[in-house]
Order: sequence, then C-alpha cells, then structure tokens
Amino acid sequence: MSGTIDGVDDETVRALLATPRTWAVVGCSPRPDRDSHRIAALLRSWGNTIVPIHPQADEILGERAYPSLAAARADHAIDVVDVFRRSEEAGVHVDEAVEVGATAAWLQLGVIDVDAAARGRAAGLTVVMNRCPAIEGPRLRS
Repeated sequence: MSGTIDGVDDETVRALLATPRTWAVVGCSPRPDRDSHRIAALLRSWGNTIVPIHPQADEILGERAYPSLAAARADHAIDVVDVFRRSEEAGVHVDEAVEVGATAAWLQLGVIDVDAAARGRAAGLTVVMNRCPAIEGPRLRS
C-alpha cells in the first residue's frame, strides 16, 4: 500500500496510466489555462480517448463534450471517470461512475471524499484520490 490517503498501490496507478483507456473528464474546462483542460490533453497524448463532461460546452479539445456521464455512456464505454469537482460534489460522480460501468474513478489533487471512495470500492471500482496523473505518471516512470 502507498502512504497516500487513497491506499492505492503504485502498480495499480501505473497500470491505469500506462494502458490506453477511455477517460471521462468530469469538469473538463474549455479554457486551455485550466488544469482540467491540460490534464485531459495530457491523458490524450498518452494514447487515451478523452470524453469531456461539461454541461455548458459543446466541444473541448476537438472532442464532443457531454453534459453528464449518463449522456456520454450512449456513445462511449467509459473506463475511468476523472473528477475535477469540489470534494463535496465528488461523491455523485463516483456513484455515476458505478452506474455507467466504469472500472475506476480518479479524484484529482485536493478532491477527497472518503465515503464516496468506500462506496465506489464496494461496488468494484478502483478509486484513486487526491492525486494527479501529471505527477503520478512521471513519478512512476522514473
């Protein structure tokens, strides 16, 4: 086990980041200066398919944006739900990740909801919490 709050070991995180998957990025901003936009672009540069989730955007990073995970599920099999929302709003997206059949939920740096993580794990999700792929990817490749 790692020394992080999520208790997810490095091998699990490495596998999530190393294997191309479909990542739904909840809270993905259309603004290039926002972390969610930059991380979505980074994940795509690593070979992943990106599905932006933003209720007021039509397109982000050249990809169709969806207002919700449920709407995206009609067109995509979602593997990982990457949550760029406040901690108090994260739980609903972890629950949605279970509903859409995702295998993992990734809560970004500063996004912590221990109860939601426990619900997600009980439903079979891998839940990474309070971490960023832009930090974890290079750290685990070194």
